[in-house]
Amino acid sequence: MQSEILTPAEVLEELQITRQALGSLVKRGKLVPVKEVNRDRLFLREDIENRKESAKELYSKYRPYDE
Repeated sequence: MQSEILTPAEVLEELQITRQALGSLVKRGKLVPVKEVNRDRLFLREDIENRKESAKELYSKYRPYDE
């Protein structure tokens, strides 16, 4: 079960984004924490993997010259 839950630090490393970008994703509803207490959030690994895939698709769509 623990490997299915990620902390914000693990999410930042997995998605290679900044803390501000993570906050923006949560605020816009692109990532939804499974548990949120004060400033602590926990995320499902499956949600993070899905976000990673959609980010790859968007990157190749809008930045095809970078590949």
